[in-house]
Amino acid sequence: MKTVAVVAGLAVAANAHATWQYLWKNGEDLGSTCVRKVPSNSPVEDYTGTALQCNVNPADAEGNCEFAAGDTVTIEMHQHDTRSSTEEAIGGAHWGPVLAYMASVEDAAAATGAEDFFKVYQNTWAKAPGSTQGDNDFWGTKDLNYNGGKLDFKIPADLAPGDYLLRAEAIALHAASASGGAQHYVACYQLTVTGSGSLKPTDTVTFPSAYTKTGPGLGFSIHAPLDSYPAPGPALIESGTESTPQLLTFGTIESAPSATAAPSTASKPASSAASATPVASSPPASSSTAAQTSAAASAPVTAIAEPAPSSSAASPSATPSTPTAEQKYTIAEFIAFLEKADAADDSAAIKKARRHARAFRV
Repeated sequence: MKTVAVVAGLAVAANAHATWQYLWKNGEDLGSTCVRKVPSNSPVEDYTGTALQCNVNPADAEGNCEFAAGDTVTIEMHQHDTRSSTEEAIGGAHWGPVLAYMASVEDAAAATGAEDFFKVYQNTWAKAPGSTQGDNDFWGTKDLNYNGGKLDFKIPADLAPGDYLLRAEAIALHAASASGGAQHYVACYQLTVTGSGSLKPTDTVTFPSAYTKTGPGLGFSIHAPLDSYPAPGPALIESGTESTPQLLTFGTIESAPSATAAPSTASKPASSAASATPVASSPPASSSTAAQTSAAASAPVTAIAEPAPSSSAASPSATPSTPTAEQKYTIAEFIAFLEKADAADDSAAIKKARRHARAFRV
């Protein structure tokens, strides 16, 4: 038999990426009505084309979501077309900032994404006590992961009424270096803002020219000690929302909305008043143990699938057999195992097998 090393992990490849899929208003679930959904959960890495505007070939949104200036908007990301809060929103230790931009447009449905954007939200980086490398620090994407894929901010209270594009972005820096390598996960939402404000920000940028692969916050490695982090793009506007990342382990930012597949479910939005103090909370019983800490996420992983805890295990008749020791698979057998697992159960053991397989023997 021949051993095939899968550096990035064949099973991990599909799980490490993500897309912005849903939106909330003041705790009300608006579903995906105003998002321009993208056909792939792969990142944008091209700084020359138009993909950094609203991603590659986004679909038309169903319509606009109406917000009053000052309302709370919650953006929601997931790896797959599911709203599971026990799966990392963006997997594979993809640590980096989460940003949001808005652009004033005449007609949100007709806007291309080439318009002038201003920054209304950023959740970037904070030093973790005792950390010796950036991987182990606080990051916006850690808050995103461990808050069920949801982060929130305010529509600026003084913003002039009209149509806007809202551009949500998570930037993964795990593969970045001085020569580039950052990964951008982007989507645009169509909004109509009401109110009596008059603000029309002039500190604007266009994409892709707002970024370069070696620019601030992008062209460096997070696998070394960090003393500071320059947020990519322009400065946050004065009435924008600045959040300090706070989560290192699975938890819930206070008052986060509960994910639900049905729109118009009332729930309080995720808190934007984050602090530099981590939220101490245990992982959910069905959560992948790979996401317990940022240090664990960067530690070596194996191809051994561990049995699920008894609190989340399904009955033997409903759950496919999960190996408790290293197993030898052909590629086809491993894929068949994953498909059977997906169809039968959502146990932590199977999710761990999917995320952490590093090699297959054929």
